[in-house]
Amino acid sequence: MGALPAEPWCIREQALDPARAFLHETLFALGNGYIGMRGTHEDFGTVADGTLEGTYLNGFYENEPIHYPENAYGLARTNEFMLNVPNAKRVALFVEGEAFDPAAGRMLAYERVLDVRTGVLERRIDWESASGKQVRIVSRRLVSFARKHVAAVEYAVTALNFSGQVRIESFVDSAVTNLLAGDDPRVGSAVTGPSLEVVQRDVDDAQVLVLQRTRNSGFLLATATHTTVVGGAFVERRGEGQAFEAQLAQGATVTLCKVIAYVSSRDVAEDDVASHALNELKHASSAMFAALAAEQSAYLADFWRQADVEIVGDDALQQGVRFNQYHLLQSAGRDGKTNIAAKGVTGEGYEGHYFWDTEIYIFPFLLFTKPEIARALLQYRYHGLPKARERARAMSHEQGALYPWRTIAGEECSAYFPAGTAQYHINADVAYSVRLYLEATGDFDFIAQYGAEIVLETARIWLGIGSYDMQGRFCLNAVTGPDEYTAIVNNNYYTNAMARMHMRFAVQVAERLRAERPADYARVAAAIDLRGDELAALTAACDSMRLPYDDTLGIHAQDDSFLSKKPWDFANTPKDKYPLLLHFHPLVIYRHQVCKQADVVLALLLLSDEFTLDDKKRDFDFYERVTTHDSSLSSCIFSIIAAEVGYRDKAYEYFMETARLDLDNTHANTEYGVHTAAMAGTWLGVAYGFAGMRLSNGTLRFAPTLPAQWQRYRFKVHVRGALLDVVVDAHGAMYTLAEGDELAFTHHGREVKLSKTQPAQRMGDAA
Repeated sequence: MGALPAEPWCIREQALDPARAFLHETLFALGNGYIGMRGTHEDFGTVADGTLEGTYLNGFYENEPIHYPENAYGLARTNEFMLNVPNAKRVALFVEGEAFDPAAGRMLAYERVLDVRTGVLERRIDWESASGKQVRIVSRRLVSFARKHVAAVEYAVTALNFSGQVRIESFVDSAVTNLLAGDDPRVGSAVTGPSLEVVQRDVDDAQVLVLQRTRNSGFLLATATHTTVVGGAFVERRGEGQAFEAQLAQGATVTLCKVIAYVSSRDVAEDDVASHALNELKHASSAMFAALAAEQSAYLADFWRQADVEIVGDDALQQGVRFNQYHLLQSAGRDGKTNIAAKGVTGEGYEGHYFWDTEIYIFPFLLFTKPEIARALLQYRYHGLPKARERARAMSHEQGALYPWRTIAGEECSAYFPAGTAQYHINADVAYSVRLYLEATGDFDFIAQYGAEIVLETARIWLGIGSYDMQGRFCLNAVTGPDEYTAIVNNNYYTNAMARMHMRFAVQVAERLRAERPADYARVAAAIDLRGDELAALTAACDSMRLPYDDTLGIHAQDDSFLSKKPWDFANTPKDKYPLLLHFHPLVIYRHQVCKQADVVLALLLLSDEFTLDDKKRDFDFYERVTTHDSSLSSCIFSIIAAEVGYRDKAYEYFMETARLDLDNTHANTEYGVHTAAMAGTWLGVAYGFAGMRLSNGTLRFAPTLPAQWQRYRFKVHVRGALLDVVVDAHGAMYTLAEGDELAFTHHGREVKLSKTQPAQRMGDAA
């Protein structure tokens, strides 16, 4: 059986295919930024070996000590990993005493659809039991965007060719465990056995409440359900649930509605966990499924009004783009305490950890489509400052804050420091997102309240690790850049260039705050004990920053040693030896001139104004030859720079590698969760790539091109209180001010001004 059919607004499974079940559990996953439910079925177990029943709560984790056979000072000590929490959507169906099981009896019809406009997963099955009784089962499921703690299931059974008894059991499965990673560090965790211990269990005729505590992190979790049935009646309690029965005439239907609530002591005070869950349940269950579905549809209608990317000319691509945007919305924490895991809330890959992927790849998509979520993600970094300060002290920095490479609650969780802790650029990545937020929103209140402390505390680290060489150049030694195939080098170009941006921005923020809001400046300076000479030291380091460049090749060297290494023998590396990290010792890879992902090429995008077009072309040509793209973060960046330098075919090829990466499972590991950074890279490829959008130094720019494969494309961006609608076709671009009073920007260098009196303007030159 092949891939899912290409439809613009949904993904549709038309047959139950055991070989694709594990993958489809990820693709059909639902979430709301807090709850995540994999696309397993409510009423039967997994249909193939190796699949995964999973429900997750963003930011809810267990921890355990990291054990090193050979220890060293300052290594990460504690791992945090996202937990698989109780499966509360479970039901069991019995038709005249025969259990519904697709492996028994006969499947007469099957279809499952996730419509991203409604946010409801619907499945229809016609099934015949071994004795010949036929039923139609229609289930609908949602995880509410309007209610953080709530999910719901509607389960309807119709007797097709008989009259008789139908029994539905609704229950909570609290005996859950996590997936073991095995030899692949991208897959799951190393924990064995259950991590949740039941401390209380209450079951009545309609309601279930299970309280559990994590063994090590000490969090309390409440899982609660409220179940009602129309066309049937309660008959008995069954374990952690209830049983309902109906005597159905032929053609009649019994419908079960189960509302689910999850609340933990990471969300509310421990004493309030149970009552909060029951209160959420009370309000949501009174609404019933139809009302919850209406809320869901209304939320998504508003989201798509602001965020939809429309592509005319390729249905498969259109499907991929919207699927990616929907999963990003499902993955993004929005409470200021949670972030976006590398796999969202769809699987246990990378143990549910947050990376710098959020700031550099995902943040722009949310900033320009749902700026309120982007703001909350920066608040998460603000709340992480205490842990980042602790990490800085462990790394022998007397002041400042050092953000972790991978984490959930702020601890550095990477046990492999060469490709983890050594990635100091994360501090600059966070500062970059703060700067971009300010550029896009003009929200200096946020800077005063949160952003200044983030930027200044993290900027101090550069003075802590940097030093001046004999030529007076400011150097950053023993760091790792974005490219994980090149570790612990001196003067990684990306790191140094981003550090320079970071320090300059820190000085600008401090000076503006001191000039415009002296009280806020005094508060921040006192809070972090900012010394009078620190701003001058930051400026001096910027002015003297070492940025490796090779005059012979005319390229920016990835670091001081990269160009002296032996080039990797790509011609004699079989396809089954990729990704390299699974087939070669790290030292073998580190000794070669080979990149896992965009590094210098990423700097070309983020610091675009610092390079000429010729610089970008030479750098792209060189680094394309030595990059494997083993990382899902890579292709989208190469696509954007290829578009900018005029490599239109390459730009499109790289873009397509990103756009359907998960739907087509091109990295062969989507079953363990989606690739959120690559999903965001699809949006970047349209806006930053083909539309040439850049925002820097107060100027918004577009330089749109139209891929030959498309008839037109359309997207919208929030900028400085305005919502700009951009349509690009063969005749040029149409810019429309959908919301706001006015907006000025450039189109291929020509100024465009929109206002309420002139809200739209067509510009030619879409090459």
